[in-house]
Amino acid sequence: MRAVVQRVTEARVTVAGETVGAIEGPGLCVLVGVTHDDTPAKAARLARKLWTLRLLPANDEGVEQSCSDLGAPLLVISQFTLYGDARKGRRPTWNAAAPGPVAEPLVDEVVAQLRALGAKVETGRFGADMQVALVNDGPFTVLVEV
Repeated sequence: MRAVVQRVTEARVTVAGETVGAIEGPGLCVLVGVTHDDTPAKAARLARKLWTLRLLPANDEGVEQSCSDLGAPLLVISQFTLYGDARKGRRPTWNAAAPGPVAEPLVDEVVAQLRALGAKVETGRFGADMQVALVNDGPFTVLVEV
């Protein structure tokens, strides 16, 4: 599994003009991609990593904080294009991206595991044409793979 994680002050995802998920920060906007050999165990590992990753502003002692430290929200959005490959030619291939019937339950598992850890999680809509709006705080963006 692969995730692009952005520290945000706010983020929202809309589908056909309807807001389907939104958070107010500090928090994380997470784009999640799934490949063919991903498993529920990897989804759980990604969720734990996202919940405890110290990407949020430092506390009074100068230590960066995690969503778990602050109870900060996450907006999780499926993103098959994270496994696009544009090394050859001018058109990316999507061969490494898992098909919807494989990917959707694993993205749902990431969300379920985050919620089981105590996270407030909003989501996009799997397979929909989504518009994502966010204010990247920093800017601060990292790539996480499990």
